[in-house]
Amino acid sequence: MHLGRAALTLTLVGLGGLAAGYLSYRLLQPRAPLRPALAVAPAPQTPAEEPALRPIPTDVPDMTLPDPQGQHHALHEYFGHPLIVNFWATWCPPCRREMPLLGRLRRQYHANGLEIVGVAVDFGPAVRAFLHTTTVPYPVLIAEQDGLSSIGQFGMEPVLPFSVFADSRGRIVAVKVGELYREEARDILTAVLAVDAGQLELAAAREQLRARLVALAAERAKSQQNNP
Repeated sequence: MHLGRAALTLTLVGLGGLAAGYLSYRLLQPRAPLRPALAVAPAPQTPAEEPALRPIPTDVPDMTLPDPQGQHHALHEYFGHPLIVNFWATWCPPCRREMPLLGRLRRQYHANGLEIVGVAVDFGPAVRAFLHTTTVPYPVLIAEQDGLSSIGQFGMEPVLPFSVFADSRGRIVAVKVGELYREEARDILTAVLAVDAGQLELAAAREQLRARLVALAAERAKSQQNNP
């Protein structure tokens, strides 16, 4: 089984500074799924050239990656807790901007057992140098040689950052593409905790979040237009 890609995924559109912060959505359109925009617009493609997109899996994949010290860890090790898997890179400004928020979330939801794992799609030496000067208060794994493969296992294209939210059983509740904001994180984690507590069905949580995140992004885009 796989999730409807568009029902879960928000895509950051960031061509230069003009569209910074504006979010578009891959809505549930099985016949013609939209591709995430990249920092540099790709060459136009005809429909025949459009690559097939993998579906987003229902569960966090069984993936094993090394930490900065070379010790390998499986993502399944972090099951048993609400989980955020955050894909990032040292060269990615929005990735760096959202790190303090992720750290605050880990502290705020400590009593709920929230775990956050950062997956660096980057070269090992660059990641280790970054961690030497920047405190990241959650585990970091390095997807150096397997970066694109790791992204692909989540049904995503190489666009960073993106954050996968899962319940304590490893079931994916939502995938946020682009910089994570406090209001989005709050609403997603509220739904994840409700699913874990048996207060909300997983399918209902996914649908509620899809509508809520669309509304939040629209509000943020309107605010940015009014306050350029």
